[in-house]
Amino acid sequence: MSAPATPAQAAVAAEPAVHKPSLRKRLVPYWLLLPGILWLLVFFVLPMIYQASTSVQTGSLEEGFKVTWHFQTYWDALTEYYPQFLRSLLYAGTATVLCLLLGYPLAYLIAFKAGRWRNLLLVLVIAPFFTSFLIRTLAWKTILADGGPVVGALNTLHVLDVTSWLGMTQGDRVLATPLAVVCGLTYNFLPFMILPLYTSLERIDTRLHEAAGDLYARPSTTFRKVTFPLSMPGVVSGTLLTFIPASGDYVNAELLGSTDTRMIGNVIQSQYLRILDYPTAAALSFILMAIVLIMVTIYIRRAGTEDLV
Repeated sequence: MSAPATPAQAAVAAEPAVHKPSLRKRLVPYWLLLPGILWLLVFFVLPMIYQASTSVQTGSLEEGFKVTWHFQTYWDALTEYYPQFLRSLLYAGTATVLCLLLGYPLAYLIAFKAGRWRNLLLVLVIAPFFTSFLIRTLAWKTILADGGPVVGALNTLHVLDVTSWLGMTQGDRVLATPLAVVCGLTYNFLPFMILPLYTSLERIDTRLHEAAGDLYARPSTTFRKVTFPLSMPGVVSGTLLTFIPASGDYVNAELLGSTDTRMIGNVIQSQYLRILDYPTAAALSFILMAIVLIMVTIYIRRAGTEDLV
């Protein structure tokens, strides 16, 4: 006679057999990812490889370009156009700060105070997307026109005296100045700041605010200790979604600025479409991408959050 089964053996025998999923089922997630992977390969990776090869070519459009591994193009492009790089980062950084200062109160209002008007306010935030980016930017030429009501009001309030001293405007003129470019960038990219902020704020449990009040925390203390730290994923996401496209933008500088306010996007566009110097244009693009990537990496690490909404 065999020995009686121990309790442990009996428990193991009573457990249902675990069936491993078939190979076909295990491959389903990868098949679902395949269209997205192919899209990235065709429309992102392959163009990046092509542009990388273009940046180390020499020649002309008439004679043709050949890969000669001419890395000197990068150094020449950086040394010649570094003012445009600095100007682009300055304008994009200024617009990002302004978007944060303007967008955070509005996102807070929509998330906590809007009530039944929340959906309407969200529609108004995304309403600019219903029109073309180009039309929205051209509208600012009318808003900031010489002798218009906006310039007149700024003159009356002596704001233009301060902006002229800071080098943002020229006398009584706003168009074709850095201020006009920054205004255009701020307006066009403000929704990209508000929506992530709203999403992050809307997730905050309001009971945390009530608990802070029960502990006799003032509203300013509650915001500083509870609301703002919990909204940091939205702050990081919003600033990235604003700064990255703004640093490479060329439409606002082209339509609202002048030759003295050209950004690096304008230089790249000119190199591609007017001068037809494709290697320099590609090198400038990769330099801009590297600078932005380094800044974004440092910023995310310093922000202390990778939970982006």
